[in-house]
Amino acid sequence: MVYREIATKKLDLKQNIVTLPSVAQIRYLNDGVTLFRRIYNIIDRKMKKELEDKVQKAIDNFMQGYGCCQSVVTAFADIYGLDDITAKKIAAGFGGGVGRLRMMCGAVSGMVILAGLDCGQTEGADREGKSACYKVVQDLLAKFKERNGSVVCADLLKLNKEDVAHSNYEASERTAEYYKKRPCVRKVESAAIIFAEYLEEKETKI
Repeated sequence: MVYREIATKKLDLKQNIVTLPSVAQIRYLNDGVTLFRRIYNIIDRKMKKELEDKVQKAIDNFMQGYGCCQSVVTAFADIYGLDDITAKKIAAGFGGGVGRLRMMCGAVSGMVILAGLDCGQTEGADREGKSACYKVVQDLLAKFKERNGSVVCADLLKLNKEDVAHSNYEASERTAEYYKKRPCVRKVESAAIIFAEYLEEKETKI
């Protein structure tokens, strides 16, 4: 009630006198605003820490041998009620640029899967919802391309057409040399950061 009176300035129409808030009311309001800011800052810091942990989890996943898509999706899956095993199964085939065909980067595919979990439409006739999801996907991919130069696995690995043509379905052995030569872990980190930024920005708009 005090907030409403202060915000609207209670007006006495008969006497045409504006009743201004008292010093006590102003202090009460200021204390409320200060408390709200403190709570918001605590929540904001907590969210940033949680998102930082998820980015680190994506990196750790990849270093433990999981595919680039699996690494990204699994890091954020719990937000959407998806268990670890199911998340890994869903993302498994997207590694190596989709089944090791060197097409779209698996880390990028991971962002696409997460975007669907976050804002994908569930009704066939929902064109507006479908379009909204497409926009999120395009924005995520545009950011990845801006930061990494491409969203295509072959480009990121600097493979030529002959290399791509000879690429088969056999997964590479994860050795120290593999991790040293491949840029994949950095692409996993980049995709995870971009999706974390998307979630953070979305939260601030609420």
